[in-house]
Amino acid sequence: MAVRRLAASDVQPSEFAFSAKNVTWAKAQIAKFPEGRQASAVIPLLWRAQEQSGGWVPQKAIEHVADMLGMAYIRVLEVATFYTMFNLEPVGRYHVQLCGTTPCVLRGAEDLKKVCHKRIGGQFHVTPDGKFSWVEVECLGACVNAPMVQINYDFYEDLTADSLEDLLDQFSAGAEPKPGPQIDRQFSAPVGGPTTLTSFNTKGGTKKQAATPKPPLGEGTK
Repeated sequence: MAVRRLAASDVQPSEFAFSAKNVTWAKAQIAKFPEGRQASAVIPLLWRAQEQSGGWVPQKAIEHVADMLGMAYIRVLEVATFYTMFNLEPVGRYHVQLCGTTPCVLRGAEDLKKVCHKRIGGQFHVTPDGKFSWVEVECLGACVNAPMVQINYDFYEDLTADSLEDLLDQFSAGAEPKPGPQIDRQFSAPVGGPTTLTSFNTKGGTKKQAATPKPPLGEGTK
């Protein structure tokens, strides 16, 4: 794992405190754990701090969470720097996490990476309008639908360079693209429709469904 450090001091806010609503929420999370085990709430509290801070965890947020849980600052820092779900520097309004593990690479992730460099810049660079940033991450769990990205809380799958460009265009225009496969496919079902279980029992016997022809080897994703 690459070394993960806090953002430079010139972008760090001078203070952080949970909003009144988040204080109430945080206390409810802490109360789920027995006395003396409040540190077990560190991950959910850091996550809520990241949401309140616009998608990243400032140093003052780490210290605030530590104070709430009675933890040494270094212990909370260890958690924040270990888990890549926590962004340690500012991100764009739409933060693109591009899966760079083997299945996605074999299916075109390098082309998606080129789009990110062209449209956004280097990793964690925030575009001048504040809308976009991106980072390459480990497996996001949609290998059947590779290549794919996560944008904020949603997943966009079966991508090509062109379809990723289109997604970024839609987000830039303020639209909300439909998550999931970006081709004619239902979730992770076979491309081209069903090839098995093409008949089912009816009251009068067996009825056959029209089977979708199986595409030749190597053409299933075109």
